[in-house]
Amino acid sequence: MEGQATHNKYERADQLSKIVIGAAIEVQRQKGAGLIESIYEKCLMRELELRGIPTVNQIRVPIEYKGYIFKETLRLDMIVDDCLIIELKVVKEVLQVHKAQLLSYMKLMDMPIGLAINFYEPFIKNGICRLVLKGAGG
Repeated sequence: MEGQATHNKYERADQLSKIVIGAAIEVQRQKGAGLIESIYEKCLMRELELRGIPTVNQIRVPIEYKGYIFKETLRLDMIVDDCLIIELKVVKEVLQVHKAQLLSYMKLMDMPIGLAINFYEPFIKNGICRLVLKGAGG
């Protein structure tokens, strides 16, 4: 990773992660727990738009290996301001495999921070997992 560039992304991602968590709390306050992931995604996209935060969703990520680009692509739930990855879940428990998936996305996209947000949890703060790439900052 490029030290200074990643450090700058880290600071912005760190600030945005707090805003995104606040937005997720508002979404759950409005919609409650237990809906399907795509509903929460649309609601969170709208909430971030209302807060003036640039966000894109359902990003296709091509996979490259030693010069070969696979036809299969990964789909990320959301990228906030080109520095923070959001993976939404509606599961009983965020498992290690979910965290590993998020970490892989972060490495592929060179994003310093990722949030897994589980809307299944009645109290959303209990359903948030924040990951930071090793050496990215903070």
